[in-house]
Amino acid sequence: MTDDPDGPADQGGLQNVSTEINVLALVKGEERYVFLFDDDNRIETLRQIGRYAANPELSFTWYDAAVMSQKIRQAGAARTKTSSSDLDLSDRFRMPLSSDSQFDLWDDREAA
Repeated sequence: MTDDPDGPADQGGLQNVSTEINVLALVKGEERYVFLFDDDNRIETLRQIGRYAANPELSFTWYDAAVMSQKIRQAGAARTKTSSSDLDLSDRFRMPLSSDSQFDLWDDREAA
């Protein structure tokens, strides 16, 4: 067997995974609801939460679904905010400094 640095590592059938997995859990009495999802299947996880809430045989309520859905959306929003590749930072250095005597800080025109 050869080690391929670009291929999956063979560790007893396990493979290296670089995708981040989100874990969301709810414990209600004897029942445990655990959701594992990544960014690609976030919407399907939201749908599954709705199916659980609609199932009268489960103790999972619409309130539980609302709370869990909010947490899933917040996790997605937090990840989007922290992604600097989507941010436009081109204007952040265009403000004049207080030491720049040729500019009035309250006006973009040159000071007289």
